[in-house]
Amino acid sequence: MDLFVSVFEDNGLLVAFALVGGLMLVSGWLSKKLTRGRLHGSAIAILLGLVLAYWGGTVTGGETGLADFAVLSGLGVMGGAMLRDFAIVSTAYGVDLEQIKRAGPAGALSILLGVLVSFVAGSVIAAAFGYTDAASMATIGAGAATYIVGPVTGTAVGASSEVIALSVAAGLVKSVVVMVGTPLVAPLIGLNNPKSAMAFGGLLGTTSGVAGGLAATDKRLVPYGAMTATFYTGVGCLLGPSLLYVTLRALVGG
Repeated sequence: MDLFVSVFEDNGLLVAFALVGGLMLVSGWLSKKLTRGRLHGSAIAILLGLVLAYWGGTVTGGETGLADFAVLSGLGVMGGAMLRDFAIVSTAYGVDLEQIKRAGPAGALSILLGVLVSFVAGSVIAAAFGYTDAASMATIGAGAATYIVGPVTGTAVGASSEVIALSVAAGLVKSVVVMVGTPLVAPLIGLNNPKSAMAFGGLLGTTSGVAGGLAATDKRLVPYGAMTATFYTGVGCLLGPSLLYVTLRALVGG
């Protein structure tokens, strides 16, 4: 046992990748068996990750979840800002700018409106629950955009780990609601063609939620919705910790 512990501690990042990979496999299986694919595996994986992180922090009394266990310390590196930001940038590089032009001005406008509406709604709800400083409001507002934009904004503006966790939770709830609700509202909003899928992805922005919801509606629409949703994430990461945070700070103070 001591040998295994020593190997795990010396190869923390590899252990982290193996653990997350196993969690993704389990989540994908649960998605197929329990929800018939309507709730995307990534949402289940995030939910399980939050539960495990809470359990790890409770058991160890630490502040970094499962990473407080020495054998799982690699999770702290894997889940840190460096790899997270690398994943965001690499995703953005996979998008063809020429393709976004197919949506026309409506596609671009949907992205901006989607980010702004989500940010404002999240900030107002944060203030209603007592988080009235600009950093906390901006972080939770950004989390209402997506669970990626929230941590990026929170790290940049110096929000507490508690607030960043809340921003992830807000983004997760949004993702799950979009996944489940998309097939139900699709006939009502004319979500049956590439152009409407682009506008839909731009307005809601949560890539996993939009992809999962469109997959349950019409798999042919997934690339179009996911493309604008990816741009939404990029725009949110750009505006959240800069223009939106500065504007919010001018309104409510530090």
